[in-house]
Formats: sequence, C-alpha cells, structure tokens
Amino acid sequence: MKLKQKLTTRYTRAQLNILSLVSLRKSAVKAFRLFITPRKRRKSKLPPIFGTGEALSIRLDGHVVRGHRWQPYSDALRPSAETAAAKKVLIAHGFESASRVFEHYIAALLKKGYEVVAFDAPGHGLSGGKRLFISDYVQMLSAVEQTYGPFQSWMAHSLGGLALALSLEDMSTDGESRIVLVAPAPGIAQAFDEWASELRLPPPVSREVDEYVKETSGHPLAWYSLRRVIGSIAADILFVQDEGDAVVPMDEAKLIQQDRHPNIRFLFTTGLGHKKVYKDQEVLDRIVDFL
Repeated sequence: MKLKQKLTTRYTRAQLNILSLVSLRKSAVKAFRLFITPRKRRKSKLPPIFGTGEALSIRLDGHVVRGHRWQPYSDALRPSAETAAAKKVLIAHGFESASRVFEHYIAALLKKGYEVVAFDAPGHGLSGGKRLFISDYVQMLSAVEQTYGPFQSWMAHSLGGLALALSLEDMSTDGESRIVLVAPAPGIAQAFDEWASELRLPPPVSREVDEYVKETSGHPLAWYSLRRVIGSIAADILFVQDEGDAVVPMDEAKLIQQDRHPNIRFLFTTGLGHKKVYKDQEVLDRIVDFL
C-alpha cells in the first residue's frame, strides 16, 4: 500500500471510529458511501471505435448514464434481416473501469455480425453520479435491456458480472441465450468484509451497514451473491477465471463448479490475473466464438 493510501486509510478509520461514538448509524452510512465510491475514474480519450458508434443515454435516479451502440460492419456478414435482429450483445464493465476497455471485443463482435451495446455504470466513465452500489448497476442493466434490448448475448467483467447475473434473475432467458462472465465478483458481502477488514472497521459499524443496506435496498449484503443466483439463469454460460486472480480468488469459481450446473462451462487460465484475463487474445477468441 502506498504512503498516500496508508494515510488516507488511517484518517478514514479515525473519522469513522470517532463518528461511531456519536452515532452508529451515521458512521455506518458514511462507511457505506465510502465503500461504493470509486477512488478513480477512467477519463482518458475514448478509443477510435467509439467514434463510429451511436451515443446513447438514459436517466437513472437523477443522473445521465451514457453508452454507445454499434451496428455490424457489413450487411454481407448477415444472412438475413431476421438473423441480424437476433444477434445483439450487451457488455458490462467492472468497478473503477468503463466500457472503453472492451474496444477489441466490440470490434471482434461487429465483424461477427453482432449489434453491440455498452454503457458506463453510474460514477464511471462518461456517466454521471459519484457512487455505485450493486443495486444501482442491476437497475441500470435492466433499464438498458428494456430500452435497447432484447439482448440474446451478454458479456461482463468483475462487478459487472455479478450485476448482470442479478439482473438476469428476473429476465426471461432460454437455452439460446449466451452469457460470458469474466472473473465475476462473488458477492457484495465478501467484498465489504475485505474492505472493512482493511479499514479495521468496528464490528458494530459493519453490522449497522448491513442493516442500512437492508432498509434501503430491500436485501442484506449477503443476498447479492453470485452463487445464490447463477443456478436460476436459463442460458449457456461461459465462466472465465484466472487461477492467480488477486482481486477475485478462485474459491467461488470452484464452489460453483462443484454445484455442477449443466449449462455452465469453465475456462480457467494461469498467469493473467484479474484484468489481463480479458485482454488476452486467446481468451478473446474463445469468448467471441462462444457468443
């Protein structure tokens, strides 16, 4: 951990501890808001392929959420208008990321004859807002589905993978649908526990955070779980995970594999980590072929 980050962590820890002496709820609310606030935002210049897409936007809880839509490169790649209409894919990014990191997937899918849609989640990329809780992401994906869908294929990385799985729990999918989950986040409870441990958050504050989330979102942190929801999704799923991922360990992938869902196949890699796994050319080819 860098010195600046250490100092920030110590300051935040002291602030939350002092606030908890005054009000446990206020300390919990502040802790929760810090937890769902990205520390960085990708604001670099968009890759050239974004200049060829149609700019899209939807309004979500007072914020403008922005995305892009691309049509296939050539009509010659599409046998018929009916086939073209059926080939539509939505891409979802991870926490502190943005849709721009999937430029190579967008290009590859367009060559395959897909219509591609990708949005930046609230508080990320070009979208408005400062914070992103998993329920916000689920709401956004559902709104994109209703406005620009229906989609038959989806690809998502990290937190986007968990949000996608949760959003599909209430959507109609079938055996013709294809979903790719790349290093999907296992659950919000695990992520919060790790964050709280790093911050040395007092257990009473952590419990109060869970109560606050339950009151405001309708569900406790543990409900937002990939393993809980993935078995209810009626679609072919490709689960991609690197064995050396330091952000999302292999444990959850192995547990889901042990559950033996017949519609899920696994692609395990080595030496790629959490981000290089989706940048690897061989992985990209396998994902595009699967979709």
